[in-house]
Amino acid sequence: MSLDKLKLSKPLVAAMTDAGFLTPKEIQAKTMSRILGGQDVIAVGPEGSGKTTTYVLATLMKLKYAFEEAPRALILVPDAEHVDYVLEQFKLLNRNSTFRILGIDSRGAVDTQMNEITDGCDIIVAVPDRARALYLKLALNTNKIQLFIVDNAELIVKKGLQLPVVELANSAYKSQHVVFTEVMHEKLNLMISPFMKDSASTIEVDEIGEKQAEVHQQMLYQVPNFRTKLNLLTLLLNDTEVFDKVVVFVNTRLTVQTVYKNFNHSKEGEISIYRSLFFDDKGYDDIEDFKENPDARVLIVANENLGELNIEGIPFIVHLELPEQKETLIQRIVKHGDEDVVAITFSTDIELIEVKKIEQAIGQKLEVMELPEDLKVVDAGAKPKKKKTAEEDEDAERGAAFHEKKASNLKNYNYSAGTKAKMTYKNKKGLS
Repeated sequence: MSLDKLKLSKPLVAAMTDAGFLTPKEIQAKTMSRILGGQDVIAVGPEGSGKTTTYVLATLMKLKYAFEEAPRALILVPDAEHVDYVLEQFKLLNRNSTFRILGIDSRGAVDTQMNEITDGCDIIVAVPDRARALYLKLALNTNKIQLFIVDNAELIVKKGLQLPVVELANSAYKSQHVVFTEVMHEKLNLMISPFMKDSASTIEVDEIGEKQAEVHQQMLYQVPNFRTKLNLLTLLLNDTEVFDKVVVFVNTRLTVQTVYKNFNHSKEGEISIYRSLFFDDKGYDDIEDFKENPDARVLIVANENLGELNIEGIPFIVHLELPEQKETLIQRIVKHGDEDVVAITFSTDIELIEVKKIEQAIGQKLEVMELPEDLKVVDAGAKPKKKKTAEEDEDAERGAAFHEKKASNLKNYNYSAGTKAKMTYKNKKGLS
């Protein structure tokens, strides 16, 4: 497919060619006509899929002419580094500096930035909180905004910058809204739903590369928060017949203590800690001792200052938290022989971006498991409820403890994740 298919202006085609972009990326081919046609768009794609170039081209095409007083395009990015990167992309394609483009972040003085905006600009690339501050000071006029773009929306949510995004979007009520993200999840939906039109198109590209290595069987559980992770871990590991030897990885030694205390320690030595912070906790300084002890079933390990750990011979590897470096997890799930291992990963919405990076690195998707029906899902934002009568408790025994299932999850033709997981594990071990 040639660049001509994107229906770009001749100067932009020339600029793309000079920059080495000879053919459009999939996300550009699928979204450009919609953006240029004025639709609200949600574009989902991995890092390197061409999202930034897409909206840079679209912005330069949409504005057509330059040098108006008030900005006509506002692009929100998560941090100063992204501001610099987007400005570089505009510089690459904005030939002869046709448009005046201004970067706004916390590195500049507010008064200076107010003066720069007042002097006139066509496109603003900004971090949400600083853009909101300038808007509240009446320096940023959003009445003429034609194109409101949110880039790396998943990182904006991760940084907790949803409020300024929504306020700015609602202030630019005449504009077209375009959101670019690597992943979609509930928290991101909550941020964009107040300003995205119902007719918005969602375009998703999934560029998983070639399979890089043989990995152990993968299972991914997506849960809303850490407390639900603990409930799920407890629920799964209650099946002692299946989970006879498990290593559970978390990120810090303090989190190890939290996970350890969450278990029922009815059987002495069944649950233990690797290199515990406290001498009175049951633990091991050598993982080989854990492997050799038939009564030791679960070992909780912190990634913090861990170094190398020989987990060979452990049939179940659980990542309750995703490590800061994806390579840490990948090294543990790559096959080195004929070992029969199941690797289970727990992820919240915020961690899904790290899951995507892992999938890109290994060249395959992690199998998403349906959550067990008897899992207690903790609503982090729920208010304490008044004490109920015995009759009310009986009536609400199931409903009060669990979220209502989404329509997409109401399946009667498939096993639940818990059942499927147990069947898989037991089949591997030859159990009935």
